[in-house]
Amino acid sequence: MQKLITTRTRITDLGKPRIVVIGGGFGGLEVCKGLGGFKAQTVLLDKYNHHCFQPLLYQVATSGLETNSIVFPFRKRFAKQEDFFFRLAEVTQIFPEENIIETSIGRIRYDYLVLANGATTNFYGMADVMEHAHPMKTIIDSIKLRNIIIRNFELALLTDDPDIMNSYMDFVIVGGGPTGVELAGALSELKNHVFPKDYPELEISQMDIHLIEATPRLLNGMSEASGLKALQYLQDMGVNVQLNTAVKSYDGQQVVFQNGQALRSRTLIWAAGVKGHPIAGIKSEAIGRGARIMVNEFNQVKGHENIFAIGDAALMEGDPGFPQGHPQVAPPAMQQGRLVAENIKRIIQQRSLKPFRYKHQGSMATVGRNRAVVDLKAFRTQGFLAWLIWMFVHLISIVGFRNKFFVFLSWLWSYFSYDKSNRIIIARPKDGVQ
Repeated sequence: MQKLITTRTRITDLGKPRIVVIGGGFGGLEVCKGLGGFKAQTVLLDKYNHHCFQPLLYQVATSGLETNSIVFPFRKRFAKQEDFFFRLAEVTQIFPEENIIETSIGRIRYDYLVLANGATTNFYGMADVMEHAHPMKTIIDSIKLRNIIIRNFELALLTDDPDIMNSYMDFVIVGGGPTGVELAGALSELKNHVFPKDYPELEISQMDIHLIEATPRLLNGMSEASGLKALQYLQDMGVNVQLNTAVKSYDGQQVVFQNGQALRSRTLIWAAGVKGHPIAGIKSEAIGRGARIMVNEFNQVKGHENIFAIGDAALMEGDPGFPQGHPQVAPPAMQQGRLVAENIKRIIQQRSLKPFRYKHQGSMATVGRNRAVVDLKAFRTQGFLAWLIWMFVHLISIVGFRNKFFVFLSWLWSYFSYDKSNRIIIARPKDGVQ
C-alpha cells in the first residue's frame, strides 16, 4: 500500500487496510464499533469531538436535560479499541481515483471510505427562512435555542408594548414529525408548569405555541391512529395545531403562510425536513432525491466499489419493504453501519457480501408527561404505557452509563417536581444567539 506522507494528520501507516469513516453519528459509530478487533486501521473524522444523541436535542433546548447528558467523546468511547484513530476535521473533497480525501487538516489516504455524514436542514429554497429560523440538528443548535427561549421571556419583561411582548412569548414550530411534536409538547409543559413561577409579572396565558404542518396529519411516518392521538394530546395541552399549512416567508418577526395568513413571532423553529449534503468528488449521477447518495444493496456508492454511504446520507432503492428508500432516522443508519463493517471485513477476506434489508421495529414519539404514541411491529399503544416504552428505548440507546444515569435522574426529578432545572442562558446577545 502507498504510504501517505503528511505533516498535519499524524496518522501512522500501520501496513493494514485503512477504513476511513466520515461522521460519528449513529451509523458511523456502528461502523467503528463493528471493526473493533479486526486487523485493520479505523480512522474516524468528524467536525465535532463527540457523538450526539439527536433524539433528545429538544429536551436540551427546552431546559429538560443538561448538554453533557446527551453527548459522549469519541476518544473515550474508543479508548480501548486498537488501531483506532480520531481526528477533528471537516472533509471538503474526495478523490476516488487516488483513494484520497481532502480535509481541513490535510490529505488522508483510504482503502475503504464510509460516508456517514448525515443530513442537513432542508429549508426548501427559502432564503429568508434559512436566515431567521432556528434549526434543530446539532447540540449547538439546541443550546442556542434554549438561550433564545429563556432570553425571550427576560426581554418580554422589559417592554410595555403588548404586541412586542407577545411576539417574544409566542413560538412557531414548523414540521409535524416527531421533533416538531415533541418540541411543541415540551414548550407546553414549560408554559403550564415552569414559566408561571419564573415570570409572575408576565401573563403566561398569552404565550402561544403554534405547530405548523404542510400535510393533512401529524407524524406521517407512523400510523394514522398515532397521528390523530398526538393531535388530540397537543390540543389538550393548549398547542395551536395548523394542518395543510405551508410557510411562504419569515423575516424574523412575522411568519407568512401560503394561504395568506400570518403570525407574529420572534422565534420560528424549523423541524420540517432534512436533505443530504454530499461531499465534492462524488459523481453527479450518484446523487438522488433529496441530495442523498445513491447506493446499491450493499451500501456501495454508485460507481465506487470501495466507497460506502449509510444512514441519512444514503438513498437505497429496491429494499422490498422500503422501495423508495429508508426513513432518515437512527435505526436504518445503525443497521447499515453494522452491515457495512461486516461487508468491509468480507471484502478483505475475499468473501461474498451480504445485502441490506431494513428490519423495521417500529416508531414512537412522546408529546409530554404520560403522553406518547408507539407503533411497534407487534402492537400499538398510546398514553402512559407508550410513554414508559419511549423512555426505556431512548434510555438504553444513549451512549455511556453516566449519561444514562443522569438522563434518568433528570427525568425522575422533572416527573415528581414538575420542574425543568436547566433554565440557563450561557451566551450573550453579541454571540449570535438572539
